Amino acid sequence: MSIPSDRKYASSHEWIKADGDVMMVGITGPAQDQLGDLVFVGDVHVGAKLAAAQTAGVVESVKAASDIYAPVAGEIVAFNEALTDAPDLINGDPYGTWIFKIKPNNAADVDGLLDAAGYQAVADAS
Repeated sequence: MSIPSDRKYASSHEWIKADGDVMMVGITGPAQDQLGDLVFVGDVHVGAKLAAAQTAGVVESVKAASDIYAPVAGEIVAFNEALTDAPDLINGDPYGTWIFKIKPNNAADVDGLLDAAGYQAVADAS
């Protein structure tokens, strides 16, 4: 699966993409490949103010559970409610399925994250 170049990436395997004045966040293809079939996505608290790299939620599969981290500091403003009943949407389309939206404290912080090539190198090494 190719890594889309229209967004930025955290080395902890989250992607972030602008959606107006907020940012959509999801997990990458390599991350969902490692996890396998997802059975739960949640523990995301709308209104939570997070620092960059702070736990924002959880994804669970039949194999493992993994924290999802905020790629940038900001406030969580939405959770993708469709994932409550269908967490496997991420397995089908990890780059088209956002988990939460965050309003960054400083939108320029996104520029400090990895581009597609940089993330590919991290994914290949893990």
